[in-house]
Amino acid sequence: MLNRRNFLTAAVGVAATAGLAACAKEDGNSGGSSSGGDKKITLGFSQVGSESGWRSANTDSVKSAAKEAGFKLQFSDAQQKQENQISAIRSFIAQKVDVIAFSPVVVTGWDAVLKEAQAAKIPVVLTDRSVESDESLFVTLVGSDFTDEGRRAAKILEKVLEKAGHKGKVKIAQLEGTTGAAPAIERAKGFKEVMDAEHKDDWEIVVSQTGDFTRAGGKQVMAAFLQSNPDINVLYAHNDDMGLGAIQAIEAAGKKPGKDILIVTVDGVKDGFIAMSEGKINAIVECNPLLGPQLMDVVKKVQAGEKVERWIKTEESDFMQDQAKDALPTRKY
Repeated sequence: MLNRRNFLTAAVGVAATAGLAACAKEDGNSGGSSSGGDKKITLGFSQVGSESGWRSANTDSVKSAAKEAGFKLQFSDAQQKQENQISAIRSFIAQKVDVIAFSPVVVTGWDAVLKEAQAAKIPVVLTDRSVESDESLFVTLVGSDFTDEGRRAAKILEKVLEKAGHKGKVKIAQLEGTTGAAPAIERAKGFKEVMDAEHKDDWEIVVSQTGDFTRAGGKQVMAAFLQSNPDINVLYAHNDDMGLGAIQAIEAAGKKPGKDILIVTVDGVKDGFIAMSEGKINAIVECNPLLGPQLMDVVKKVQAGEKVERWIKTEESDFMQDQAKDALPTRKY
């Protein structure tokens, strides 16, 4: 997988890709809707799907930012299937769009189609998620540091446990994101880094399984967790939607979410904040979905042949239960 920590050091690949975009503009092979003159930039964007509130907010951000920028947006929903995304990218290549952007369903299996885009002299931008691929095949990543989100989740759990006055063994259930997806891999990795370094004697992940980033998946898997491990006292969910589904399963089992089982999630969508204001989620690590303006800025720079950083990060915060009501009115997603 692309190492996000070292992302900014790969300047040579950026310059080469930016130069490729400039050459494409000069020889007229970049696409039917060139950025020159009075013609609109055409952006082909392939979205993962609509699996969560975060993803819906991300889609809205991309669409509204493209409209504001005056771009022609060719949008495709992959419905969480990699084959749909690859097909969409090939369609964008056939349409000769100016730039392709996509949020990869999983990290592997992209080399062939990215090489096709490169051969067609169409620059590619990753949004939200990284890939395991030759870095020369794409310009940049616009998104979050998922490994750091996992670390932050572990650190904020320390505060949650202290505030709850928890004593004794911490038995953690982990609801993972989609298998093979960058946020699932990296959020688990970051959390375990802190756990192994600072809590190897008192914290244990007793059960861990994918809920596929969906509310229904979170509910179903958490119900199974409670059957096999009724003494779970902490839930770490890789996104709010799985955590919200898990709350339903916890309540159905006669337990109190946020008290009998302490809950830490990642994302920061409005429904998550509502649950936190009700005392059902104890803490949320924010992952900002509003990537649209940053993406459009990158597209403009690529079309102008300007240098672009290898990783354009989003700004994020962490929230405890007592901050929920104050923060809720300002939630944009």
